[in-house]
Amino acid sequence: MHKQNIPRLVIAATSSGAGKTTIVSGVLASLKQAGRTVQAYKVGPDYIDPGYHRLASGKPGHNLDTWLVPPEKLTELFTATAGGNDLVIIEGVMGLYDGGREGVSSTAAIAKLLKAPVVLVIDVKSMGESAAAIALGFKTYDPGVNLAGVIVNRVGSDTHRLMVCQAIEKLGIPVLGCIYRNEELALPERHLGLTPVTEHCAADTLAVISGQIGREVDLERLIRLAETAPALPLPAPVQPAVRAAKVRIGVAEDEAFSFYYKESLAVLAAYGAELISFSPLNDRDLPVVDGLIFGGGFPEMFVERLAANAGLRTAILTAGRTGMPIYAECGGLMYLTESIAGFDGRIFPMVGLVPATSRMGAKLQTVGYIKAAARGDNLLCSAGDVLQGHEFHFSQTIPAASGEAFPWAFDFTKMRTGKTYPGGYASNNILASYLHIHFAGNLRAAEKFVQQCRIFKHSRSGRGE
Repeated sequence: MHKQNIPRLVIAATSSGAGKTTIVSGVLASLKQAGRTVQAYKVGPDYIDPGYHRLASGKPGHNLDTWLVPPEKLTELFTATAGGNDLVIIEGVMGLYDGGREGVSSTAAIAKLLKAPVVLVIDVKSMGESAAAIALGFKTYDPGVNLAGVIVNRVGSDTHRLMVCQAIEKLGIPVLGCIYRNEELALPERHLGLTPVTEHCAADTLAVISGQIGREVDLERLIRLAETAPALPLPAPVQPAVRAAKVRIGVAEDEAFSFYYKESLAVLAAYGAELISFSPLNDRDLPVVDGLIFGGGFPEMFVERLAANAGLRTAILTAGRTGMPIYAECGGLMYLTESIAGFDGRIFPMVGLVPATSRMGAKLQTVGYIKAAARGDNLLCSAGDVLQGHEFHFSQTIPAASGEAFPWAFDFTKMRTGKTYPGGYASNNILASYLHIHFAGNLRAAEKFVQQCRIFKHSRSGRGE
């Protein structure tokens, strides 16, 4: 079996909000400026952090999630995309041992799967030697995790730094960075977490971050640590798929719709899709396509502009009514409903393909991994098929018709609680829900969607299959 050396490490934390994304982005940008080649990954279903990784490294980021993608396929995805770099950084999610039910897709689980050393970020604001107890607890909690060092964040003074670092290093745990408290290092946040890089002057913030991180983190020690990771098996050569006629699928991509996994879209391409980007915010008409995808994002932040672009909304409505396959996730679902009521209660017209309205709430409605069992045949699967995905939204979608009259797409089951409830909308050619999936973990769904677009293409040309 052929193997390759991939210098890699995981940057994890004790909890959310400890500064992982800021530190990872700063390390990536500093190394890139020094002429090093770097690649970043994000544990979990997060769409926003990889945007900062891309800006900092100059390369598209990738997600690693063993709920969305089976572990063996995830390892293949990693080895196929991580080679040829001086350093590969995997940013964790929440705390090191946090994940779905029973630790599924936790940072620790991914670190063990990829045999990567872990660097733990500890926010030491308002603590001294207790930081050492935290480091020791995280190191010994699971001996299978190679916790190889720490970075202490939000240090208040030189005295504070000495107190914390000496206590940690007495335990034989290397301190690889001490980052002093600086409010300018904070990345902007709002509901659903960090603000996407497309919506603010992230490059200016990143310049400040990379300058300080470059001075206060021992970058060369990080690289040397990453080089200790053992070689990983190379993925088996991909067998070419059976050639079929190409189809053109339009993908909504702009500031309002940006939640896509690069490798997920690549699966559609492997099944014969030519992906054509378009903007619901800026384009006045649809490109010539055989199907449409609307990913997640923040339509609620751009609701006035989306409503004002009536020409494109009408074109999408017409396409849907003529039978074009249309798949939408979360923000895409909201856009396809009849209207969106924003945070201030004002109502704006949307596309109108889904007979429902969307309403923003003051608090998070749901977050977590789910199983979605199809109530009937739809664009992605057959009745009874189960897709694995996740939800994360502040909005509610309220059907215009109540009860069983509404064509619910799925029965959702929350993996943490076992709660089951109906979700999504399905018609012959439209599937829209709050479900986020990764096509690399749902190959049959990807193949079926592309095939539905191919059938529509041929029906429109009058040739049949």
